[in-house]
Amino acid sequence: MWIFGRKGASGFSASSTAEDVTKGIDATGLTAIVTGASSGIGFETTRVLALHGVHVVMAVRNIESGQKVKENIVSEIPNAKVDVMELDLSSLASVRKFAAEFVSSNLPLNILINNAGVMAPPFTLSKDKIELQFATNHLGHFLLTELLLETMKRTSREQNKEGRIVNVSSEAHRFAYKGIFFDQLNDESSYNPIYAYGQSKLANILHAKELTKHFKENGVNLTANVLHPGSIQTNLLRYHNIINGVVDWIGKYFLKNIPQGAATTCYVALHPQVEGVSGEYFMDSNIAQPNSYAKNAGLAKELWDISLTMVAPYH
Repeated sequence: MWIFGRKGASGFSASSTAEDVTKGIDATGLTAIVTGASSGIGFETTRVLALHGVHVVMAVRNIESGQKVKENIVSEIPNAKVDVMELDLSSLASVRKFAAEFVSSNLPLNILINNAGVMAPPFTLSKDKIELQFATNHLGHFLLTELLLETMKRTSREQNKEGRIVNVSSEAHRFAYKGIFFDQLNDESSYNPIYAYGQSKLANILHAKELTKHFKENGVNLTANVLHPGSIQTNLLRYHNIINGVVDWIGKYFLKNIPQGAATTCYVALHPQVEGVSGEYFMDSNIAQPNSYAKNAGLAKELWDISLTMVAPYH
């Protein structure tokens, strides 16, 4: 872990854990949704938020594994407030159902953590006939965010508190095709699993950028930021047995563990240093620079408009 030692301007480094970066923060009274909360950094993010008094709604594909995670957390933190709700981000119908159920619960919403993702599967189409990585990593989260925005705006007005949207992206956005290939999104013949993953992660950054523009134009007390959690040993690589074996073998020498992997998410979601900061890309709990495509306002606007069309009708 020696290579992770250097602290950035925030006072934290790549070796900081989620508990390190949230030390002393009282987040009692806040409500958060975490997608993909039943494993990996989603699980650790949920646990650490609950540790600080946040009421966490775990949005998970598998309710049974979600309930097991909830039981684990409550056994460690008896006063934790954790709920489990079903959400399959690769299905727009499932996203609409989840959002409708959440809104009708009348819960407030301070923090939305768009964490779930799939990485580099063989070419697959979602139930909506959209390439699976773009559908799950970007479009499902895009629609979810749209459907929950009014609840977040109302919560921030009523509580006079900043609401935060946190997109978990990746340094893999640098491996995207050149920008986003809108006209070839669902084209199997040009599909490359790694480039398509990078494209979906680039979309996560552009989404936060365009959200920020909308919030500033409308004077809304919400922020949208995006982050690279670090290279972590999780089940994201389940489609690649050989890579997985190599990663397990050498990973302990240079990869982050899960508490370190969840640190930047928890930092961006809870830390006072991030107040008022929006549209930024974070890495190792510090502001970092994404590539030039990720800073392209025209591309962000184009992605927004095309995404709206793809999820229509979105109410």
